[in-house]
Amino acid sequence: MATPADRSAVREARRVVVKVGSSSISGANARNIEPLVDALAAAHGRGVEIVLVSSGAIATGMPYLRLSTRPSDLATQQAAAAVGQNVLVYRYQDSLDRYDIVAGQVLLTAGDLENPTHRSNAERAMERLLALRILPIVNENDTVATHEIRFGDNDRLAALVSMLIRADALVLLSDVDAIYTRPPEEPGAERIGLVTDGSELDDVTFGASTSGVGTGGASTKVSAARLAAAAGTGVLVTSIERVADALAGAEVGTWFVPGTDPARHGRP
Repeated sequence: MATPADRSAVREARRVVVKVGSSSISGANARNIEPLVDALAAAHGRGVEIVLVSSGAIATGMPYLRLSTRPSDLATQQAAAAVGQNVLVYRYQDSLDRYDIVAGQVLLTAGDLENPTHRSNAERAMERLLALRILPIVNENDTVATHEIRFGDNDRLAALVSMLIRADALVLLSDVDAIYTRPPEEPGAERIGLVTDGSELDDVTFGASTSGVGTGGASTKVSAARLAAAAGTGVLVTSIERVADALAGAEVGTWFVPGTDPARHGRP
């Protein structure tokens, strides 16, 4: 096994969680689903246990509700999610069929991971899906979630899922190829290649999501990456265009070196 400070640890990982944001796989960018699946299937084919945390239910459902912008009221968000989740999983499964890989849909709320019984059930279900070589596709259950109990963004959900199943690596994908010292479109922005304890980010200025369909941004990815890394999971932040390179252990993105968590050694 490669050292945790080395991105090649992603390639050598036995269990990997990959998270993709709404703007990367909805609207015109729905075309990204096929190359994303290509990369996931390649890892799956060499024996890696892959879990995909995919945003995009609301964004995917919006055109079917004739909405041009993300709805602000909860009821319409829930309606868009109910329609979009169905379409989203179909698109993934349609692409996965090329590799004879079966997807399993897992919808969670924040309450599910806070309630010990629900958390245990979710963990057991995920473990069984992985043992059966099913590729779980996880999303927040937007149809029933309320503002008070939401994860806030799927970057945090991905971090919590990686902790739940004690993943070896977490790959957070977006439209930007790494974490930068300031929004990458601004002059003087520099790519941050390695984060060891978080202190490297003390002077960093983060921008928010500008896609109009998602809720995350660089700050949510950094927060999620710190959470997962502190629990012992190495985290790579990069763009969806670099997903194949990321899963192959290439020198891309920003790597968050995992801490040491003794509890992880109990994973089956």
